[in-house]
Amino acid sequence: MATNAITVEDVSKRYLIAHRTGQEIISFRDLLVGTGRRIIDRVRGTTADHPSHEAFWALRNIDLAIPEGEVVGIIGRNGAGKSTLLKILSRITAPTEGRIRFRGRVASLLEVGTGFHPELTGRENVYLNGAILGMSKAEIRRKFDDIVAFAEVERFLDTPVKRYSSGMYIRLAFSVAAHLEPDILIVDEVLAVGDSAFQKKCLGRMQQVATREQRTVLFVSHNMQAVQSLCTRAVYLKNGRIETQGGVRDVVGAYLASLSSTQSNKVWPDDAAPGNDYARLHEIAILRDGHFTGTYPSSAPLHVEMDFTIRTAHPELSLGFDLMNSEGITVLRSYQTDGPQEQWPSLAPGRHRLRCTIPAGLLNGGLYYLSPRIGLHNIAWIYSEDAVAQFEVVLDHSTSPMWSSTTDARPGLVAPVLPWKTVS
Repeated sequence: MATNAITVEDVSKRYLIAHRTGQEIISFRDLLVGTGRRIIDRVRGTTADHPSHEAFWALRNIDLAIPEGEVVGIIGRNGAGKSTLLKILSRITAPTEGRIRFRGRVASLLEVGTGFHPELTGRENVYLNGAILGMSKAEIRRKFDDIVAFAEVERFLDTPVKRYSSGMYIRLAFSVAAHLEPDILIVDEVLAVGDSAFQKKCLGRMQQVATREQRTVLFVSHNMQAVQSLCTRAVYLKNGRIETQGGVRDVVGAYLASLSSTQSNKVWPDDAAPGNDYARLHEIAILRDGHFTGTYPSSAPLHVEMDFTIRTAHPELSLGFDLMNSEGITVLRSYQTDGPQEQWPSLAPGRHRLRCTIPAGLLNGGLYYLSPRIGLHNIAWIYSEDAVAQFEVVLDHSTSPMWSSTTDARPGLVAPVLPWKTVS
């Protein structure tokens, strides 16, 4: 019988949300004034217009048993409680109820680069960050060459990291953390940053940790393909509770099926538009000839439109989407920065609406999910959410009598009609 690396018993996490019926506290001065007024009210025995508190349970009655050497994916929508669970498992915050037992050393990759000092060189930051993450000086010295080789920053080791590109900074930060030797590795969206080659390298490193080194890995990601590639089991969180857990394909399928009521567009009110001080998304939609129908023939081009506000211009700002099929496999990803730079749409501060065209005769028949992706290229996500819109494609773009009309889809992720000709 396998020994459990992590045992989570009836864990819940509660936060208190303050509400005011009067003016909100908007500064430290207001906070001090409010505290003084409450003290005076208590002395006088009077009451005034002060904040009331509402209990919010980010997690409720979580029970998990994760055997040693198992790779477990944790999936769910934003706000489902994934990051809260990882922070509790990483001992960043304590649970309100329940207990957790670990067997072995735990290391977390929740915020890559935390602990780097911009004025120090890459070499100095390797030692500093390694020490912060719990490595001894001898351990860092022994692994130093491997860390530097993985990050591919040999030429810039003695340069202050404030002069590094964002990609170099992230590569070095991940490399330090990835060369720890924990029994349990907790990873939160580390594949959100870095270029595609580096992301593949990160995934390979985690696979090595999990399979060759037989360590336990907990992996949170919005990339269902990465989850299915790396993990053997998955846990689907919904509204702070475990909705289902088990084999990774079954759990991913249940997660996607739960989104089946999603429409072919998603609109957010202006006061609830997701994002941050760089950009906020108001709508994402899939259309044909300007209409939402939910079902589209493969013989016609489709348009993905994004309505958003740029609040602060940034040269690395990228807006786009992932197109995912019903098995959780990413069919394609597209950003407004994919073409030549001179053709990029201008993104000055203000309200914008961009359109991307998916050509006719490309998509296979079946169900698809649209997942918005907004970020600072190779730096961080601004907004990333799974399957906020859904549509179906009906296969009809070939007139050949040999084109199968008895099935809903052809083998393969896409179904283009490719040209053939005689060459001899």
